[in-house]
Amino acid sequence: MKILILGDVSRASSCKYVCERLWRYRKEHGIDFAVVNGENCAESNGIDKNSANMLFSAGADVITTGNHAFKRYEAKTLFEEEKMLLRPANYPDIVPGEGAVLTDAAGMSILVINLLGIVMMEPLENPFFAADKILARYRGKYDISILDFHAEATSEKQALAFYLDGRVTAVYGTHTHVPTADECILPKGTAYITDIGMCGPEFSVLGIKPECIIEKMTTGLPVKFIPSANPVVAHGIELEIDRKTKKAVSIRRVMF
Repeated sequence: MKILILGDVSRASSCKYVCERLWRYRKEHGIDFAVVNGENCAESNGIDKNSANMLFSAGADVITTGNHAFKRYEAKTLFEEEKMLLRPANYPDIVPGEGAVLTDAAGMSILVINLLGIVMMEPLENPFFAADKILARYRGKYDISILDFHAEATSEKQALAFYLDGRVTAVYGTHTHVPTADECILPKGTAYITDIGMCGPEFSVLGIKPECIIEKMTTGLPVKFIPSANPVVAHGIELEIDRKTKKAVSIRRVMF
């Protein structure tokens, strides 16, 4: 079984780029299931109904998010209505939406989990304990489990991966928008990578024109972040799962 996972989609132009290519990529590479992080896929940051519908129509089975999940006010209703759109599970229970979903693809049951880091991030529930609760809640109900850990600190991402090694099929990081080169199968069988990168413009600073970020970092003054107009590239990973053992046999970075 093959699973495609794409990193943070940065703004509307990148959403359009991914949507024009996702189904074709799935067909050409025999992808059975696709997850896309869409927390910034709307035109002015965040996610809205139109951008979410575009990604689902284009071939995303599940959309995950992160710290910008509720950047737009309308997102509250969107998360209540769309069960395949996840917000981080360690938000309080009173927050609209769910942080995990159980679904089926190619004869396998798949648990998708979305968590937010708390190191240099929001002061939410400890993601380690949140993961434990979700796995206990769904114990015995899934064949494969994959976790999008939207976090700032590489140490926190690595620590959670080792904490869950052997208990989930894959842990991958999002949020920093820069793909890392540490994809591997951990000692107890969990596939892992610190960050899968973004779907956004090349030669930018996290999707923004470098000049804007340079001005911000050299003056300390408020600056309007203008999205880069450079060509878009989609970054992510492909997982290959053994149907008999239900373990990951490979993880590789992809870009298109």
